Amino acid sequence: MAPSRGPQPLPRTLHKTLANHKGPIHVARYSKGTATYVLTGGADRTIRLWNANLGTEIKTFAAHGYEVLSVCVSHDNSKFASSGGDRSIFLWDVTAGATTRRLPGHMGKINVVEFNEDSTVLASGSYDASVRLWDLRSQPRQPIQVLEEARDAVQTIHVGPTSIITGSVDGHVRTYDLRKGELRTDYIGHPITSLLPTADSQTLLVTTLDSHVRLLDLSTGQMLNTFKGHTGKEYRVRACFGAAEASVVCGDEEGRIWGWDLVDASILQPNPPPKVHEKVITWTEHHPSDPGEMITASADGTCIVWRHPNGMVGA
Repeated sequence: MAPSRGPQPLPRTLHKTLANHKGPIHVARYSKGTATYVLTGGADRTIRLWNANLGTEIKTFAAHGYEVLSVCVSHDNSKFASSGGDRSIFLWDVTAGATTRRLPGHMGKINVVEFNEDSTVLASGSYDASVRLWDLRSQPRQPIQVLEEARDAVQTIHVGPTSIITGSVDGHVRTYDLRKGELRTDYIGHPITSLLPTADSQTLLVTTLDSHVRLLDLSTGQMLNTFKGHTGKEYRVRACFGAAEASVVCGDEEGRIWGWDLVDASILQPNPPPKVHEKVITWTEHHPSDPGEMITASADGTCIVWRHPNGMVGA
C-alpha cells in the first residue's frame, strides 16, 4: 500500500456515546485486533466493557475501592489489568468478570499499567515515583525489578520488545534499554502526562502540561516537532496519532479535539475545533485498524466513538 500523502481529516461524526459512568472517565482503551470493544475506567471505581458499534454496555467490572486511572488489555483480549488509587494492580479475567490476582507493592496510587507484547510481563508506574516490573508467570507477588530513577510521579509507560520508556511529572522521558542495561534521560522541562511511540519505534509523541505535544527522535532524544494551540495545563491528557500516523490528535481542557499535520505541525480544520465534551478530554485513542474511527473520553463522564461519515470499517 502506498504511504499516505498527507493527514486524513479527523473522524468527525459522533457514532455512539458511551455514558454509564458516574463521574469522570480517566482512561479508554480499544480491545486488540479488529477492536469492536472498548474498556473505560473512571472515578466511580468501575471499569466498563462496551460494544463500540452498538454503543451498549456489555459488562461492569467492580472491585476497585478507589478511582480507576489506568487499564491495559492483553494481546489476546482474554484478560486486562487495571490500577488506580488502591495502590495495587488488579488482573481480570474478561469472561468471568472477576479479578484473578492482585499485586500490591506501590506506596502510592498507580497511575499507569502496561503489558509487554505477549502479556507475560506487566509494568506499573506510581505516584511513589517508581516503576515496577511483574512477571505474571511467576506465583510470588514481588516485582522482578524496580526502577527508581524518577524524582516525581510516573504518569505514563510504554513497554517495547527491547526497551521501557517512562514519563514523569519531573519532566523527564527515561528510556531503559533492556539489552544493553543502559538508561537515557531526555529532559522536556514540563510535567509529562502521556507518551506514545510510532509503530516503527523511531519517534515518540510526548504530551506535557505546558499546552504542548512534542515529537522526539527516539534514538537521540532530538526534538522533531511541536504541536500547540490546545489548552493543557492542569489535567492528565493523552494524545495519540491519527490515521496512518500522518497526524497528531489531542483533546484539551475546554472539551475540544485538536488535530495537527505530523510533518508541518499545522492545525487541521476546523480551527479552532468545536467543543464536543462538557469538560476536559482526558483520553484520545485511535482505532488500531480502522482509519476512520477514534474515541475520546472526558471528565464529563462520557466516552464518544467518532467515525468518518463514509468508510465505516466494521460498522
